[in-house]
Amino acid sequence: MTERLMSVTDVARLLGVTQQAVTQANLPPPDVTIGTTRGWRRETIEAWIPTRPGRGVGGGRLRKTDC
Repeated sequence: MTERLMSVTDVARLLGVTQQAVTQANLPPPDVTIGTTRGWRRETIEAWIPTRPGRGVGGGRLRKTDC
């Protein structure tokens, strides 16, 4: 049986974010690279998810209600 690897598109779909957000994220090293295409095992991504920064990391700009 052939193992199915996850692409950037698959990771974005799993996380519920855009592909651009995934490409800007600090993803774990790919399990496989073919040319410039990266692939991850689902287990690799699932282990990485709890370690990724949450929304609003870094503070960002103050909202009008915070002033």
